Amino acid sequence: MSDFVQISFEGEPILARAGESLAAALTAHGIRGLRNTRSHAERGLFCGMGVCQDCLVEIDGAPNRRACMTSVAPHMAIRRQRHGHSSAMQSSPGAVDPLPPATIDDMAVERPELLIIGAGPGGLSAAIAARKAGVDVLVVDERRLPGGQYFKPVAVRGADVAPPDAQHREGLALVQQAIDAGVVIRSGVTVWGAFKTAESVASGAGALEFVASADKAATTRILPKAAIIATGAFERGWPVPGWQLPGVMTTGAAQTLWRTARRLPGRRVLIAGNGPLNLQLAAELSGGGADVVAVVEAAGPATRNLAAAAAMAAASPALVAQGLRYHWQRLRRGVPMLHDMVVAAIAQTPTGLRVTLAATSGGPGQQMFDTDVLCLGYGFDPSNELLRALGCRHDHDSAQDRLVPRRDEDGRTSASGVYALGDCTGLGGARVAAADGLLAGFAAAADLGHAISPALTQQRQAAAAAGHRHRRFQQALWQVYRAPPLRIAEVSDDTMICRCEEVCFGAARASLADGQTQAGSVKRATRIGMGPCQGRYCRPLLEALISAQCGTAPDEFSGFAPRPPVKPVLIRDLAGR
Repeated sequence: MSDFVQISFEGEPILARAGESLAAALTAHGIRGLRNTRSHAERGLFCGMGVCQDCLVEIDGAPNRRACMTSVAPHMAIRRQRHGHSSAMQSSPGAVDPLPPATIDDMAVERPELLIIGAGPGGLSAAIAARKAGVDVLVVDERRLPGGQYFKPVAVRGADVAPPDAQHREGLALVQQAIDAGVVIRSGVTVWGAFKTAESVASGAGALEFVASADKAATTRILPKAAIIATGAFERGWPVPGWQLPGVMTTGAAQTLWRTARRLPGRRVLIAGNGPLNLQLAAELSGGGADVVAVVEAAGPATRNLAAAAAMAAASPALVAQGLRYHWQRLRRGVPMLHDMVVAAIAQTPTGLRVTLAATSGGPGQQMFDTDVLCLGYGFDPSNELLRALGCRHDHDSAQDRLVPRRDEDGRTSASGVYALGDCTGLGGARVAAADGLLAGFAAAADLGHAISPALTQQRQAAAAAGHRHRRFQQALWQVYRAPPLRIAEVSDDTMICRCEEVCFGAARASLADGQTQAGSVKRATRIGMGPCQGRYCRPLLEALISAQCGTAPDEFSGFAPRPPVKPVLIRDLAGR
């Protein structure tokens, strides 16, 4: 048996696996509603990576704790977060805990030569490359364990826990390689501010390691000579009626539950979206015992574009073979794949969810499925807030429909001493990120005055060749998975655009019709983007709506301006408590 700890939810005891997140433990016990909104609606796990803030709970009376980012601990008392209420406030009404004033001078300061934000394949590869050249490297990451969204290391152990797979083992080896090289990695650190000359401000449990004495604040200033931003991406929202319901989560969230905690998101699962990650999830969950009722793919079958499929095989036979294995596992377990269809609506039933599918052509062909959980995976948006805050210039890529930073082949951005790589620069996948990481790490080392030996120069050349090859693979892959874009003009007025503030598309359209044609003015008029996710899910939808309704193309100055804190931070961290 696994190692277990006792926790409670709403006063009821729960047995959780040591090392897993609260979200995993609660999901395993069928608990999907984790907080109540202003309108008393329930919300649950959605993104699974600390972005959406929909899984906020109270822990031991302290509100606003993200269940997906918090590890279980013995005797934790968890309650649903209720809007405008916390048990800590109720237990001592009117009480105020006075705190001495804190200034920037009270913050601990860390001065690494090179700061890398993000411990995924790209960030770790960059750290290894720079360290080989003799650079003093510090890597910080918000997750509980290094590895990023791709490797997702197993956090639990026991005879009943499936062992790490090849992808896990690759990640563990990369982390160990970084540690052996002398890279300092600190997990549980949220970087919520970025300023001139790559200065950053970070808080969180891992930030306590920076603090020199107990009277210093747990918020830390990091003042590196150079910084590499490798913050990845998060899954796009798919705005249909009911997409905010508990039991609806992203493909990444469901995969995190399985890959880190060996927990199923539900027994009966429907997976829908666009791209190969959905197929991988279907193979993993069905192998773990879930009843995957279908994989719903917005694109057509690969046989429609044999030239692109052949280009994929030429660029990376191993990745194509891996994809074929996922297909074989799906077929062997009887999981159907429905092409040219998307989720059109979601409704709650007494036993779970009822999902309506529609043809991408807009014609007839609706289907309905009853399921415990719906996993949505309709692409990604870059986590580029820090890059934008640092003044890195961006351009709008119409093909990817996202902002991409201007950078050279070694990852240098327009901001001096700032490099960028991975999915925060555009969708490229883990292999491209790892190759770009090596290039950026060596470039940063050279720019900092470190010699690049002939052996390292050869590694750099090999990384450049690998990056070109995997980019060819990605270009062919997305030709195969080409699907019609979201028809933003057809989204119904009663569909929610801002999950946090519960604002619907109708309010956004009314604001635009009233002459408020900038995202900032719509935000002030409707509160779209004012919630704790800070516009990460509603901003792209609002920009698309403005573009469709007003005929203006998005650029680096549209949307909401990046301002610190780029992620929610506890006041007690700022105050040193």
